[in-house]
Amino acid sequence: MGTAWGALVFFAAVVFTQGTLRYRQKMALEFGESVVHDLRRDIFAHLQRMSMRFYDRTKIGRVISRVASDAEAVRMGVQDTLFVSLVQGGSMLVAAGVMMFYNPLLFGFVLAMVPVIYLVNRRFTKRLAESARDIQESFSRVTATIAESVSGVRVTQGFIRQDVNAKLFRALVRDHGDYNLAQSRLSGTQLPLLEFKSQFVIAVLTLLAGWQVLGGTGEGDPGATFQTLVVFWFMIPIFFGPIRVIAVQYNTALTAMAGAERIFSLFDTVPEKLESDTATDPGGLRGVVVFEDVSFGYDPDHPVLHGVCFTAKPGDTVALVGHTGSGKSTVIKLITKFYLPTRGRVTVDGNDVFALRTDGLLAQVGVVLQSNFLFTGTVMDNIRVGRPGASDEVVVDAARRLDCLDLLEQLPQGLRTEVGEQGGGLSLGQRQLVCFARAMLADPRILILDEATSSVDTMTEVRIQKALTVLLAGRTSFVVAHRLSTIRHATAVLVLDQGRVVERGSHETLLKQGGAYAGLYREFVQAGEA
Repeated sequence: MGTAWGALVFFAAVVFTQGTLRYRQKMALEFGESVVHDLRRDIFAHLQRMSMRFYDRTKIGRVISRVASDAEAVRMGVQDTLFVSLVQGGSMLVAAGVMMFYNPLLFGFVLAMVPVIYLVNRRFTKRLAESARDIQESFSRVTATIAESVSGVRVTQGFIRQDVNAKLFRALVRDHGDYNLAQSRLSGTQLPLLEFKSQFVIAVLTLLAGWQVLGGTGEGDPGATFQTLVVFWFMIPIFFGPIRVIAVQYNTALTAMAGAERIFSLFDTVPEKLESDTATDPGGLRGVVVFEDVSFGYDPDHPVLHGVCFTAKPGDTVALVGHTGSGKSTVIKLITKFYLPTRGRVTVDGNDVFALRTDGLLAQVGVVLQSNFLFTGTVMDNIRVGRPGASDEVVVDAARRLDCLDLLEQLPQGLRTEVGEQGGGLSLGQRQLVCFARAMLADPRILILDEATSSVDTMTEVRIQKALTVLLAGRTSFVVAHRLSTIRHATAVLVLDQGRVVERGSHETLLKQGGAYAGLYREFVQAGEA
């Protein structure tokens, strides 16, 4: 009768386990997806808040790997390891309870093997954890190299570096494969040992129980009966089997923990503080920009600006000129508050930029760079970045006021033309026109043109210069120009050399002085770019 009841309970347990499998899997999948969704959302939001210093020293591929492979590793750990371990742990408890009920003495022997198994696992735990971290880090390097190679494919092909890049990438992939193989070898040693422990326990238990059955005194004998032996034969695999499964899941958990470690390391990277805790919204700006003895270095020990001073008022156009590396673009980055001065102050309308809310300030600053970023979407969508929510009519009017609407309408679908990744499908000049229209639509109080016309042909530049007369009127403008002809009518010209302002004045005044600016002008005249 006891055997029948035991069989019935065992059958019921099997039916329950298999019957709930679908629901357990569904719950695990939903929970895993929920975790990775929230994790990726938080990573993305955190990355959007990171300062320029973070991106200066972090490869884009490593950032992508946090969102992709590391978050996926955490999902697998939560989705598989957690639920599987819970189910397997429940099976172990049921098997332990049954064996304890039938024969506590034999169960005590089974239980005595658990510390041995623990020690076997412990021997491998540290090495597996290190291996998991190595795998995630090596995959991050692979991702970073792919991102870099794709972004620089034109340079790669232009300098015929395909074979060199392929060789470097093969080395990275080989290293990643070696780390995976090393982990596989560790797992391949660990799992057979655990399986051997289970089989060893069954063999010894059979000997002990057999001895007790043969040496028993009959009915009422406290020793093991044949029925007990059969129960233990069934229960020991159920008790030890989960240990092997959990060991496999533990390896997955180690990968998940390595991914989580890298993700939380990212979360622990605090964005550079660009505004005070009591920062106020600047409201409507007039646009008076003042540099007060400003020094700055991307590395504090190696400054690139030294004691820069100037004042720019609404209606002024301040031109920044100098050789490459003189500090022109760095000045622009301080105006746009991508960085804060290491010494001195940058003020807008008399307020230190540190005391102004960054979003409120940048909402009134328009920037057109030499190499602008276009998002995937239509030309109109990219112009609308300057003022999200602007109607199509307002976008068209901005392009018309810039006097480039006819040029943009020559595109295959006009303003509805789809733009590829990073502006693919448009020429450099067309991308610049889109970005000029974006700035026109934004209607900023402070306008920055960082070599913005260097990718535009001469005829188009003439048209844009006329449009800029309208765009610059009444605004505080800063122009970094490669072609000195674009700054002839600047209110003030600042000549920078090795991070210092060495000359200042109007175009005509500086030419008459015959100093650094005059020398630059002669160089560009000879190059045909003046």
